[in-house]
Amino acid sequence: MTDLLASYRAAGPGHDEMLQSTGATRAAWDQMAALAGLDSWDRLRLRSDDVVTLLEDHGVRYGTDPDDVPWPLDPLPVMIDEEEWTDLEARLRQRAELLDAVLTDLVTDRRLLSSGLLPAEIVLAHPGFLRAADGITIPGRHQLFTHAADVVRNADGAWAVLADRTQVPGGMGYVMEDRRVVAQVLAGLYRQARIRRVGPFFHAMRQGLHEVAPVGSDDDPRIVLLTPGPDSPTAFDHGYLATMLGLPMVEGEDLTVADGRVWMRSLEGREPVDVVVRHVDGAHCDPLDLPGGSRLGVPGLVEAARTGSVTVVNPLGSGVLENPALLTYLPRLCRELRGEELALASAVTYWCGERSMCSHVIANLDRLVISTTTPGSTPVHGWELSTFERADLAARISQTPHLWVGQEPTEASTTPTVGDGRLDARPTVLRTFAVARQQGYQVMSGALARVTTAGGRAEELVRAPLGGGVKDVWVLAAEPQPLTEPWPEEDATPIAPRGRWASAISPGAAEELFRLGRRTERAEATVRLVRAVADRWEDYHQLPRSPGGRALAVLMDAVAEVVGEGTLTELVLDEDRPGSVAHAVDGVARAASAVRDQLSADTWLALSGVVRALNKERARQLRDSGEGLGLGRVLARCLEGLLAMAGIASESMVRDVGWWLMDVGRRIERAQRLVATLQATVTTRRTAMVDAMVLESVLIAHESVITYRRRSQTQARPDAFLDLLLLDESNPRSLAYQLEEIRADLLSLPASGSRVAARDQLLTDLHDLLAELDPAAAIVVDADGHRPRLAEVLESLRWRLEELAGEIARVHFRHPTASPWADAAEWGGGAG
Repeated sequence: MTDLLASYRAAGPGHDEMLQSTGATRAAWDQMAALAGLDSWDRLRLRSDDVVTLLEDHGVRYGTDPDDVPWPLDPLPVMIDEEEWTDLEARLRQRAELLDAVLTDLVTDRRLLSSGLLPAEIVLAHPGFLRAADGITIPGRHQLFTHAADVVRNADGAWAVLADRTQVPGGMGYVMEDRRVVAQVLAGLYRQARIRRVGPFFHAMRQGLHEVAPVGSDDDPRIVLLTPGPDSPTAFDHGYLATMLGLPMVEGEDLTVADGRVWMRSLEGREPVDVVVRHVDGAHCDPLDLPGGSRLGVPGLVEAARTGSVTVVNPLGSGVLENPALLTYLPRLCRELRGEELALASAVTYWCGERSMCSHVIANLDRLVISTTTPGSTPVHGWELSTFERADLAARISQTPHLWVGQEPTEASTTPTVGDGRLDARPTVLRTFAVARQQGYQVMSGALARVTTAGGRAEELVRAPLGGGVKDVWVLAAEPQPLTEPWPEEDATPIAPRGRWASAISPGAAEELFRLGRRTERAEATVRLVRAVADRWEDYHQLPRSPGGRALAVLMDAVAEVVGEGTLTELVLDEDRPGSVAHAVDGVARAASAVRDQLSADTWLALSGVVRALNKERARQLRDSGEGLGLGRVLARCLEGLLAMAGIASESMVRDVGWWLMDVGRRIERAQRLVATLQATVTTRRTAMVDAMVLESVLIAHESVITYRRRSQTQARPDAFLDLLLLDESNPRSLAYQLEEIRADLLSLPASGSRVAARDQLLTDLHDLLAELDPAAAIVVDADGHRPRLAEVLESLRWRLEELAGEIARVHFRHPTASPWADAAEWGGGAG
């Protein structure tokens, strides 16, 4: 045993995942410490830092605010022997089958309600029961497609369920990402340990989705994952799951119901949808028929599901199984429906809708955990209430007893967790997952472990959103496990054709990819311009009367006009300042998050490098309290990451509708930035020395200075400068080159409607303007030293480029109303 493990102490007399009842360390933990090199706190701290870095590199987050705490993954996994897990797995399978049987009864003959085996108030009064969706069934043997259970190990080592998740069982994507990160951080241990893989679960889920497709679907049913959108707290989970399953992510506005079925809007037209994997709460899935009235949903989805033209999983109304009052009745329901005892006990729960239980709860408020049956309510620890507060709570329970439950407090097992300078024993809840197959339920060989904060209780995790502390769960197998996870041989699903569905993209995703292209180019252009100006600032800010100082003044004015007002430091680091590098990078991250399923995983590696460089320089600026243009370093790191992103997009993305739109966005932004910079710098003649310095900085900012120097070796020539940046079709940074690329991209895009002609005419007008431009005539100055012809041409180019961007949006994108997130307190997106 290492000194680090020897210093660990369990929090109490209950079960601990590392220590035996004798206080000795379980063998698996000793092996882990030896193989992973965890012989000191310093080494463990390094492992924790590695986890943070990898999560940043992979773009993992929970929440919507950039300042949110990063995904709090602990480097130490929870380790469970295969024998223990096999037993738990069988119990979880029985529980999923039981809940499936209950749901099947509730949506068909309702024998449980009519016989009184299940009180009607538990079902009919619960928000998860959707009257409009009553009676809708899905194909196959099972009505409950996915099931998650929050389980704990009691003080005696027995497993118990605190809550069932049947509405939108969240966290599967996080499980895979946690495994990916911990396997890298503890690579030596992971390679040698016999650990069951979690990949086969996703293979089973993919096959299961094919099995529940509507009768009459072809051999390759069209499946989508319905998400609340990129501003959902669990957007990463949705995106990663969609990537694992190979499904397009869609929002409600991307789907429509017509001709009796669901369709996905796409730039090619509309594509039929057979299965919807919903990650939007049931009440928010259809604003016409369901009580949520949410813009997150699809009008007409309920009716399409009722006719059987589309399968929605988990089915609408499955959230009723999350009523904690149901835990009270599961043992007798198991005996009735399955003729056997419930193998996996629930936390001891008293439903106040039954008089004797209500009396018991009120008499024992000082020792029970009290909560309502409403989803998301916060549990109350009765022993923490004052006498007055308990009396008030008792009165409220008496008024609406069917809305309240009381539970015996649960002493969850503890797990070693990296704390402040030591290993802490934290109560741990495992979220397990099961998916329906025709032959039965398959349980994931792993779980999402959640640990409380110091002094916290397991019940707090059950009703809380995901967040908090999390761990990977390793099931230690008896036999060596394969290190790779190819698609299983029995998966006979045909390869998706390179046809319309394979390349179909929703208008929402199309718009986000266009936006991603624009924001990435905006960030790069800002970095290049600020870097060019910062070089002049270093040399001339203390010599304002020199030619270099006057050139610097011109360039600073150009930065203010093109990028925005502020010091150079602010224009790089201030994320709240529109136009800054940091603000643009935040926009890139948001756009990329919205289309995670469309991008290479390497995108996040490149992007995280940019974010890390900005954060590091921001911290240095605070520490050193000065302008201190160490900006050169951070700008170089930012440019490096942005160029890597451009390279990944160029070399790793299939040339499809999404790529063409992203490239159009990049080209439009590059063209607009170029024109804006020229307007701010070269429409006025200055002295030859000042002009030369200004032109050189602009060329540097637009990556054209080397070519210019080769062509104009004697002196600065504004006409040659304009020819290179505006007219030279061989220069990838010129305006002419951007227009040619935009034309080629637009020709590749499907489009129809009257707006297409307006779009194409604007592009033709831009080409004609350039064709008519004579650089020598354009640089002629008037008596005031201005270049009126050049200014006129640049202004014509500017507004036409702006109009072209608008027409592209009108032709190809959806136009949502104000964001549903602006004032919504209810996410409706399965946050936990």
